[in-house]
Amino acid sequence: METEILRIAIAGCVGAGKTSLIRSISDIEIVDTDKKSTDEIALFKDKTTVALDFGLHSLVPNQLLYLYGTPGQPRFDFMWDILIRQVQACIVLVDAHRPEYFHYGLQILDFVKQRVQIPILIGLTHMDCPTAATPEEIAIALTLHNASQTPPLMVVNPTQKASIIEALKVLTAAIMKPEII
Repeated sequence: METEILRIAIAGCVGAGKTSLIRSISDIEIVDTDKKSTDEIALFKDKTTVALDFGLHSLVPNQLLYLYGTPGQPRFDFMWDILIRQVQACIVLVDAHRPEYFHYGLQILDFVKQRVQIPILIGLTHMDCPTAATPEEIAIALTLHNASQTPPLMVVNPTQKASIIEALKVLTAAIMKPEII
């Protein structure tokens, strides 16, 4: 039986958990392009992705997920365009404890929707932080008020494999049956 390959982009702002997610779930040592942060990002993060992260995961037999983590800084957004046109689905990670970055999640959603028609899942990260916004507050900030056109929102812990697997199951089901999302 031939192995089916599904390509999934992992997008989000700096620090949302893209690299951690791929590192936590990948069946191989990930390929990353992390470099020392030299701008305002250095205040909360030593390294940042400048091109992409790449990992592989076999969710079910004969199905291989290629996971592509996009850079989180707008200055590297040319990589989004390259990656998003090659994938079959996208997870947009939204950092729930940094509301100043919610607009960035909205920009990513708009960017993806303008270029491709693929299933999208919004993964809410850092929900365990005391200052985390509720899923309802995040949905409002992302202007997700039209239930028929709203991507699903799920809490995703980028360091817990079981949490990531649940999100990937929802997304791969939507790839196989697009009417799900």
